Amino acid sequence: MGTKREPTARQMRLAVELRRLREAADLSAREAAALLGVNSVQISQIESGVSGVSEKRLRRLAAHYSCADSGLIDALVAMATDRTRGWWEEYRGHLPTPFLDLAELEHHATFLREAQFLYIPGPLQTEDYARAVYGYRVPELPHEELELRVQHRMRRKMTLEGAVPKPYVAVVHEAALRIMVSDRAASRAQLSRVLQLSEADHITVRVIPFGVEHFAGAASAMTYAGGTVPRLDTVVRDGPHGAAFIDSEAQLGAFRTLFLKVEAASLDPGRSRDFIHRLAKEL
Repeated sequence: MGTKREPTARQMRLAVELRRLREAADLSAREAAALLGVNSVQISQIESGVSGVSEKRLRRLAAHYSCADSGLIDALVAMATDRTRGWWEEYRGHLPTPFLDLAELEHHATFLREAQFLYIPGPLQTEDYARAVYGYRVPELPHEELELRVQHRMRRKMTLEGAVPKPYVAVVHEAALRIMVSDRAASRAQLSRVLQLSEADHITVRVIPFGVEHFAGAASAMTYAGGTVPRLDTVVRDGPHGAAFIDSEAQLGAFRTLFLKVEAASLDPGRSRDFIHRLAKEL
């Protein structure tokens, strides 16, 4: 298989899962290499994401690691043999890599859940809203890159509006709905867009009002992307230095619980639509 200089987040996830399987089998890289009849450098390259792995070799590794989870193995094979060059590849070398990794993650996700407290979730944003968010950056982005980021965000809508849309649940705090990142007209258009999308069968939007009691989860913003099997789920959280992709089993379990707590604090979808409609009328 070919060597890759800059593995994507998806390729790194495959590499990490193969290392976890080896470690669960209590085998060293040298021992795993001996079982395949290769040298340990090849195992290290596979487990660092710089070298791919064939289906035949991956299934041999899984057998040597005594992995009996056929669903997980099939999912890893699909990751290893996927040759998709998605639309996001057009932006490679022009936008930061996490932008591409997020688009690829959303493309392959089986479902998406999102909790946001200060901003409208990305897949629900209008062009004017996204431009205002990116335009507030310090130092300011060059005009060309700002427009590329807006364009990229708009193309991410294919996840919700494409031929095979993903089930999507967004929990949005009232603060995000009220903060006017641009002017009043843009804010009104943004709320109208959220209402329009919330009518789709596969999209659920829920609102947490300011007045809800016993809610201390305002630091729980996340994007939760479902994998082919639960073990391959991923959480994405924005930080001061970019997006962090979280995939350890213990952390995934914690974020599943956290999302359920956040969701439980929100209004049901019907009342949430009424709530957003009232806010839009106030503008």
